Parts: sequence; structure tokens; C-alpha cells
Amino acid sequence: MDPETSKEYKILVTMRQVLSGIIRDITPAQGQRHPLSEGTMEDIKQCFTLIAAREKEITDAAGMPSLHRPRYVDDQAAAKVVKLHTPDKKDD
Repeated sequence: MDPETSKEYKILVTMRQVLSGIIRDITPAQGQRHPLSEGTMEDIKQCFTLIAAREKEITDAAGMPSLHRPRYVDDQAAAKVVKLHTPDKKDD
């Protein structure tokens, strides 16, 4: 990943984290009215969608694994690499 793309990626990650923190801070208790309008909530959802899409483009282009799908140590890979060996041919 080139330095400019790396910087963009770091900015996107930070924006997503800050936006998530704001949402957590203003989320009301169960049964209370949300302080944001429906339009603002929809705009925030669109921001998350755009951030996630660009993060995916950057990580795919760089060949990096996605950070949105955690992998655990004991998870098995989706595909297993099998090494095939062809025996040497003997002249008869």
C-alpha cells in the first residue's frame, strides 16, 4: 500500500471510529426518543456505507485481509492447500 493510500485508509478508520463513538454517546436508553432526526440517522448510515466500501476497495487492492470479518486463531481456513507429488517416471 503506497503512503497516500495508507494515509487515506487511516483517515477512514479514524472517521468510522469517531462516528461510532458519537452514535454510542447519543444513543438514548430503551424507550426514550432518539435526539437525531430520521434524515440525520439515514445520512449517518450512508456515511458508514461509504466508509466501509472505500475501506474494502483499499484493502482488496492491497491484498490485505478484511478487518470487518474477524478471524480467530482456532478458525480453519476456507480452503486447504494440498501439495501434490508426481512420482518420477522410470524407463522400462
